[in-house]
Amino acid sequence: MYIKVYSDAAEQPRTKQCSAGILMIVNHQQIQIKQLLTATDNHSAEFQACELALQTLVHRLSDTEQKNAVVNYYTDSKIVAESLQKNYAKHYQTFVDRIEQLQQVFAFFFVNWIPDHENQGAHQLALQALHQAERK
Repeated sequence: MYIKVYSDAAEQPRTKQCSAGILMIVNHQQIQIKQLLTATDNHSAEFQACELALQTLVHRLSDTEQKNAVVNYYTDSKIVAESLQKNYAKHYQTFVDRIEQLQQVFAFFFVNWIPDHENQGAHQLALQALHQAERK
């Protein structure tokens, strides 16, 4: 099973509210998630978005599907991509450790950095979550 996962975070600087947008393609079906986060800075929010994406994927797949899954994860956050590739982040190691645990259930897990313009689907979902929160 081949899976693509895109995540992005957005921050409202005035309120320090952060959100995640996640776009997954599983078995040719698109899954969209937009959610507010507890993070109050962009870097933490990017890590939380990644963690939320993998938690969601783990919960949606059976054990057998997980063991056979090839996951390509895409982020426009260089700190997230580089930290996960090195399995180290000076200030965000707790996130890296939790994400590493989630990655291990999949047969293969690849981390890919992409430029912002290639991550618009996840970005728009993150912005939608912020806008919905502002309207409440």
